[in-house]
Amino acid sequence: MNVLVLDDAQINVTLLCLLLKKIDNCNSVSFIEPEPALLWCAGNVPDLVMVDYMMPTMDGVEFIRRFRELPGCHDIPVLMITANNELALRYQALDVGANDFLIKPIDKIEFLARTKNMLALRKSQRFLEDRAIWLDVEVKKATSEIRARERETIFRLSKAADSRDPETGAHILRMANYSRIIAEHLGLSEADQQLLLEAAPMHDIGKVGIPDSILLKPGKLTVDEFTIMKRHASLGYEILAGSSSEMLNAGAVIALAHHEKYDGSGYPGGLKGDDIPLFARIVAVADVFDALTSERPYKAAWEIDKALAFLEEGAGHHFDPKCIAAFNAGLEQILEIKNRYREENDDKKTFGAEWNL
Repeated sequence: MNVLVLDDAQINVTLLCLLLKKIDNCNSVSFIEPEPALLWCAGNVPDLVMVDYMMPTMDGVEFIRRFRELPGCHDIPVLMITANNELALRYQALDVGANDFLIKPIDKIEFLARTKNMLALRKSQRFLEDRAIWLDVEVKKATSEIRARERETIFRLSKAADSRDPETGAHILRMANYSRIIAEHLGLSEADQQLLLEAAPMHDIGKVGIPDSILLKPGKLTVDEFTIMKRHASLGYEILAGSSSEMLNAGAVIALAHHEKYDGSGYPGGLKGDDIPLFARIVAVADVFDALTSERPYKAAWEIDKALAFLEEGAGHHFDPKCIAAFNAGLEQILEIKNRYREENDDKKTFGAEWNL
């Protein structure tokens, strides 16, 4: 335990330091001027401060006030030592943060008792601080494990939904990471980027409720069939909405709105412009780009330049122009992701650190 001793009289400092040696595990750090003492406290947090009231350049009350303003020094026990027994001074010292007082001349027995009490208080504080830090680490660890399990469950459910469609798990990973990159270049926070990365794979989970005869039809859908197909957006929302999970709720919003178009011609709500949730506007760009540039049983993969031209043509109509600009700003990262998660890698190896890019 480190005790800071401050008194402008060297003989008083020497006496106090000698008395402190009688206390086990107690180390004294002494000063005869307030300014160097404050400077030391700025880089070191003492366990107890003993400060004289009457000092020429700065009195003890002002020292305590300035000491309390230092980071980490708000709750450190402070013992004021003074020859002044006036109540007004005590009230003033208490008001700026003094915890206890000793009146000169100092009684050795009283000094040791009060000092031990103060150090016992500080030990309790340190124990609680250490306990709080330990609990915070454990809570974060447990939360991280829960989030990891939740992410894996969502990934596998999303992959199960896509397994009924000519899509792949690699598609899920690509479009989710594309979405995160777009969010990054839109200036979204790292927390929102991570949330979008985790929620984007759920965009088509409503396809579990679409009949195979429609979902797997190789040719163009009839008007009635397309009406049924469009229901997957609302079905996905119904599956995911109302959860206590922030991730699932974000997934619900994306599932419902990722087929909305910036000009209002999309479905299911015909939303327009910024009325479409931002996450859904982002996912719309990521999903369409990956669909265009991926080979499927019913189509060949588009060339990158052709897909990019399609996105540019759709800016302001199908897509949010800001999302297209962010996509283009992150194009190098997006193409790296596309190359990393190819269809032939579509297995368990694709799940893991990808969710933390």
